[in-house]
Amino acid sequence: MRRIIVFGNSGSGKSTLARLHSAGEDLAHLDLDTLAWLPTNPPQRAELSECREKIEAFMARYQDWVIEGCYTDLLEIAAPFATEAIFMNLPIEACQENARNRPWEPHKYPSKEAQDANLPMLLGWIAQYTERDDVFSHAAHQAFYRAFPATKREVTENLPSLST
Repeated sequence: MRRIIVFGNSGSGKSTLARLHSAGEDLAHLDLDTLAWLPTNPPQRAELSECREKIEAFMARYQDWVIEGCYTDLLEIAAPFATEAIFMNLPIEACQENARNRPWEPHKYPSKEAQDANLPMLLGWIAQYTERDDVFSHAAHQAFYRAFPATKREVTENLPSLST
């Protein structure tokens, strides 16, 4: 049984690493971005109870999985069932460069142009990682990593398969 949670700053390579594990090990993949936000303008977080139901349904449906995201509150739902945690703890500059070079994410944006239009906001968000004190922050991720009781590893640089 393999159940992995991957977390870290935006642009740290969470989605890429999760996709690699998913494809290479035939793990079901859940990107928490797909359930954490309501389709409103501006976007608003979905209720934690709704997210919990969706995460629990995903975990019940699949024996082996990888769940990735930057939401410590949502990761805590999956943590008791995870066999491994991977903290993508890259420097801010590396995360920003990865964000600049990321391919179009059609599950998040209607077009590459829409994604690129959001890039300045995303780069600012990434830069605030160590300053924030919310569930998306470095402090929250670090505390989550320290408390995780099973196998864990911290990645502090782009993996060869993640570099552009």
